[in-house]
Amino acid sequence: MSADFRTTLEGILAIDPAAPAAEFEGAWWTWGDLARLKTAIDENIAAAGIGPGARIGVVLRNRPESIPAVLSTVAGARCLVTINPTYPDARLAEDIEKLATPALIAASLDWIREPLAAAALASGALCLEVTPQRELIVRQQLRQGRLEQPGAYAPGIGVEMLTSGTTGTPKRIPFPAASFEKAVMSAAVFEASRGDDDAPRLRGGVQLLVAPFAHIGGLQALLNTLVAGRKGCVLEKFRVETFLDAVRRHRPKVVSSPPAALKMIFDARPPREDLASLLAWRTGTAALDPDLAEAFYEAYGVPVLQNYGATEFGGVAGWTLPDFKAQWATRRGAVGRLNPGIEGRTVDAETGAPQPPGSEGVLELRGAQVGDGKSWLRTTDLALVDDEQFLWIKGRADNVIVRGGFKVQPHDIVTALEAHPAVREAAVAALPDARLGHVPVAAYIPASGVEAPGEAEVIAFLRERLLPYQVPVKLLAVDELPRTDSMKVSQPMLRELFLGQPATAPQA
Repeated sequence: MSADFRTTLEGILAIDPAAPAAEFEGAWWTWGDLARLKTAIDENIAAAGIGPGARIGVVLRNRPESIPAVLSTVAGARCLVTINPTYPDARLAEDIEKLATPALIAASLDWIREPLAAAALASGALCLEVTPQRELIVRQQLRQGRLEQPGAYAPGIGVEMLTSGTTGTPKRIPFPAASFEKAVMSAAVFEASRGDDDAPRLRGGVQLLVAPFAHIGGLQALLNTLVAGRKGCVLEKFRVETFLDAVRRHRPKVVSSPPAALKMIFDARPPREDLASLLAWRTGTAALDPDLAEAFYEAYGVPVLQNYGATEFGGVAGWTLPDFKAQWATRRGAVGRLNPGIEGRTVDAETGAPQPPGSEGVLELRGAQVGDGKSWLRTTDLALVDDEQFLWIKGRADNVIVRGGFKVQPHDIVTALEAHPAVREAAVAALPDARLGHVPVAAYIPASGVEAPGEAEVIAFLRERLLPYQVPVKLLAVDELPRTDSMKVSQPMLRELFLGQPATAPQA
């Protein structure tokens, strides 16, 4: 991050230490709490000899304990390596072992997970625990020689963000510090005027922080709230009543959620007065049904402003209130207009030839926060860009399933299923779901000479190896998988097998 960005953060923290900064489960953490813990982390990292550019692993749970770790890493010009706390214990331990970061920070709730703690301590990293009582505990000092090992530093990289990606195995995408800063600050396009000067100051209103901090959207929302000097209400998980309670108490002007959460709120039909404070509802990470957006607007008078982005480049397009009022009727279903400084076009999927505005094809982007800032970056989305730079997302050019905003790679599910000793071969398809967009289902051929395992047994097996949102909503044992003439599994025929079969998503 730039010196100006870091100075802004430091300035915000110093304005009024007693002022409330982050609410969690009804209790407020002050700016002073965050600053004190940030300073304690800074001191321990400095004492260990860990300098700028070092990779700092942070288990990013949606709790206030994560915030000082983020502040310390960002303001210290180090690389924030995100660690997802929703991973199963064994997979989380494996991830930490591979990271080889010289420092690792987590909340007490994660340090009590024995596999995580064992992997962290075995790595030789400086291990720090942030407690719910707002104290810092040193779990382990940095082991001698650890800083000289490969992977200790990532100069120029602001964030290594874990993503399920579109090519198979989850990977970390290095986000250059300059690009990440631009991506964070681009969220200001949705904000009201921040005043006539650039002096840091605390502002009124409370921002609801619901999106997972371990994902790009949640991390950007957290940092944008901090940089703006706004109070945040941190929700560990989205639940309809908890969310509505926060809206009723804090009366925010704008809230954000995936379309699936918006649908859950709409289906709950809260009284109109519960949402009366809202001027807009932002949504992203998955396709928004325009019928839902219009029904919600009709019921509550709240415009639904969709946006579009990805882990690799952050948010690059979205609706603003002026655009919504002037353009929604004629550009219904668009994800909004490309942000200033971002260019978009579509190309032919086979030849890569650029297409004229208004033609559907594979989306390419170019801009300061995209790739090297000069070249066109090809995405995996099918899209349409009109002559005024409004963007429609028409689907995916790959087979990734987007479940409630989370990307699910079918290959990961197949690999986990075929690891079961009673499974010979497996295949995965996506079924439409009114709440989540799409959900994965899986069919498998039992291994020869063994009895097909029960669904509950296989689901339990998968829960130990997959993230909650990767677990299929329905499993089906079959004698043979449906195939094309070339012997590839036929996705349309596979989906046909599940027609009429109830599919209830397991609780994440």
